[in-house]
Amino acid sequence: MARIAVIGAGMGAMAAAARLAVAGHRVTVYERAETYGGSVGRFAREGFAFDTGPGLLHLPAVYRDLFVKTGKEPLERCVELTQVDPASRHVFPDGTAVSLPNASRAGAVAALDEALGQGAGERWAAFLNRARDAWDRSRRPLLEEPLPADVSPFARDPYPAPRTGLLRRTATTLAEVGRRELGGDARLAALLEGYALAYGLDPAKAPPSAAVLPYMEQTFGTWYVRGGLRALADAVYERCRARKVAFEFGTGVARVVEKDGRAAGVELADGLVVEADYVVAGAPVPALYREQVLAWERREEWPRFQAGVRTGRVTVCLALRGAREEGAAHRTVVHSGDRADELAALEQGGWLCERPTVVVLRPDDAGLRPDGEHEAVTVTATVPAGGPFSSENLWGGAPEAAGAGEGAAAGEAVAAAAGAVEAFADRMVAAAEAAIPGLRERVLWREVRTPADTYRETGDHRVPGPALAGAGGALLPAANPAPLPGLYFAGGWAHPGGGLAHAGMSGALVAGLIVEGADFRGSQ
Repeated sequence: MARIAVIGAGMGAMAAAARLAVAGHRVTVYERAETYGGSVGRFAREGFAFDTGPGLLHLPAVYRDLFVKTGKEPLERCVELTQVDPASRHVFPDGTAVSLPNASRAGAVAALDEALGQGAGERWAAFLNRARDAWDRSRRPLLEEPLPADVSPFARDPYPAPRTGLLRRTATTLAEVGRRELGGDARLAALLEGYALAYGLDPAKAPPSAAVLPYMEQTFGTWYVRGGLRALADAVYERCRARKVAFEFGTGVARVVEKDGRAAGVELADGLVVEADYVVAGAPVPALYREQVLAWERREEWPRFQAGVRTGRVTVCLALRGAREEGAAHRTVVHSGDRADELAALEQGGWLCERPTVVVLRPDDAGLRPDGEHEAVTVTATVPAGGPFSSENLWGGAPEAAGAGEGAAAGEAVAAAAGAVEAFADRMVAAAEAAIPGLRERVLWREVRTPADTYRETGDHRVPGPALAGAGGALLPAANPAPLPGLYFAGGWAHPGGGLAHAGMSGALVAGLIVEGADFRGSQ
């Protein structure tokens, strides 16, 4: 029986902890916050409750596998899962709207033809066929297997170029795929780009392999957890507790202890050294470097951590008077009326666009509202990590230093940034009225959450994306085994990247590597 110290109680870390405990190891989780879940958080006030991280679940099979492998109660006995249908409703700047059914390729084709004109569905289906090829080529090595020592093959993009005449023209970005392959229909291009934005990716920089994101959603479906996604975090935590995983909340880790060339435990923030045979770091890899939990020596040996990710998220939690109308879509994507400005803002990172693409979530869930005459809604937009959301403007380099600085100039900068954030939130709510007519008149109060909140709760203001091939490897996360023997990375900044399902896969990979050793080749 090995002693295993886990840094952080995020979803990937807890998934690893539960599996390792079942394998007979003694596992203790050290979490600097007072709760678990990492980015899967909740904000509650006056009878309203909101998910502050992901609001929907894709690939629930990942968590079904976790619960099967760690106990007798399956996932569906611990949480209530429901399919979201339609999976999403899309509203375009010209007023056109289309609702895409859940996990139905034929249904999506028919809906697009009806809403956007004959042939739109066929073009989208042809694109999804190429996306399927990219999925088939990359699924196992980028989701189910540990990253190999040589990742250079992943610098090449698996998305196949369509034939144009006698030639095959290769796109270099997802935005270029949309322009070239969707018949010049700006609405179809916006539909494609919306999937990238939802995962925190700039379509103008994301590789063509990001085509697997809409393919994954439209093939495997979209699910909601009754009570919000926080209920899934509750269930994973309780499964850990049932498997005798120990949790120490309010306990930060100052550094990983190294002895005889391998990880030998952790030093806590109060100076106490806890010995361990293995250390699993579930905190964001960038934060581990920045806070010097990992030694800076031999820095060139430490792994990448998605250098291509430069975005964060703003979420506006809206407490509304008035009942949710019957038949309202759970998820509506309202596409920007100025895509060029939105993509330029993301690419250059110096400002917030005037007309953002927003995702509006309206779960029909009595557990999230005080009664049937009210509604809890979230509106989310992807934003650049710099500009008003830079560390200097929002928190002076660390969230606890918000407002700190030299003289009046620093205070003015913070005030200007706060004003820009509130103005951007106003524009987000205005955009969301395309999904909820009369929205602004229904608002009782709102809570605006920015990358500063993400930083405070997770250790980084960016939101990691899923591992993707192409882009020269810029979207490959850190490998699960660290260069220091005995240390492993789990969570969104570790292989296979960000997203709720990916976090669960990360935990499974780390547990497999520790239990089975270097010969572990992934799930079967």
